Amino acid sequence: MNNKQDLLDLNFEELSEAITTLGFPAYRAKQIYQWLYSGQLDINSMSNLSKDMRTRLADEFIAGGLKITEKLISKIDGTRKYLFELKDGNIIESVLMKYHYGYSVCLSTQVGCRMGCAFCASAALGMIRNLTVGELLAQILTIGHDIGERISHVVLMGIGEPFDNYNTVIEFMRRINREDTLNISFRKMTVSTCGIVPRILEFAREGIPVNLSVSLHAPNDEIRQRTMPVAKKWPFNELLAACKEYTEITSRRITYEYSMIENVNDHVEFAEILAKNIKGTLCHVNLIPINTVEGIGFSKSSKERVEAFKSVLERYGIAVTVRRELGSDIMAACGQLRRNNIT
Repeated sequence: MNNKQDLLDLNFEELSEAITTLGFPAYRAKQIYQWLYSGQLDINSMSNLSKDMRTRLADEFIAGGLKITEKLISKIDGTRKYLFELKDGNIIESVLMKYHYGYSVCLSTQVGCRMGCAFCASAALGMIRNLTVGELLAQILTIGHDIGERISHVVLMGIGEPFDNYNTVIEFMRRINREDTLNISFRKMTVSTCGIVPRILEFAREGIPVNLSVSLHAPNDEIRQRTMPVAKKWPFNELLAACKEYTEITSRRITYEYSMIENVNDHVEFAEILAKNIKGTLCHVNLIPINTVEGIGFSKSSKERVEAFKSVLERYGIAVTVRRELGSDIMAACGQLRRNNIT
């Protein structure tokens, strides 16, 4: 395992201090910073630094510490899935999607996940550790450098529960929003949570207009607690109350993610219950027919059931969409990402 400090973990002030501590002039920090956020994470390729400086830096630091071990490209829609090896040998996955408005990346925030949702591959093997700010940054920088295009949108919906790595995720979003880094608008970022109530309330007070998605997946406690262990700690009504408080504080709409699972949560009577619970609130519902995951005994709802469910919500005046499936042939779609370990 490589124990060198990661340059990407440092903000600009910390990087400047580290560079001057090594005996180099402070202006060199700006040059290094520019290299990093252009996606050049090979210290030895930072050509406007002297050979001696590059050698000294490489002796003391890494930049990101990720290595692409595999890249899969969907034959259906061109979605790309990247498998990254971390410096400790663990493997995470990230996904690049192309839309009419540009490129969007779906990033992992943890090695594995401890939330234990029954229909999600990410939770199947448990959690090893949180990712660092540098490892989050390295995902987007490496992908952007690989395709040679600007990435305009970021969704934190890959492996892991973002609010279980809260401070790192907040720092990451603030970092990529800076004009001297990637200059990505907060409004083009989305963070997802399975329903960690205290963090939702804390996030409401961060003062950053990032989009919030809440994984609801059920209209009541009975079904939610059966498929999502987190619901036993924060019941359905407590979660909805936190979401209502979030919208009142921020005046921003919440997206409720609802995975459609055949004969589990897809009956029209459940749509009625859900609609009555959320009608009149500032929200949008995203219906997600679950994707195939090996070893997990659930099936996706039929198109007919999805449409019937959608129609009920629309009848109550609730904005609702059905998620477009991307990358399913390379196991890059929602719920299909999982962590691996090669050590």
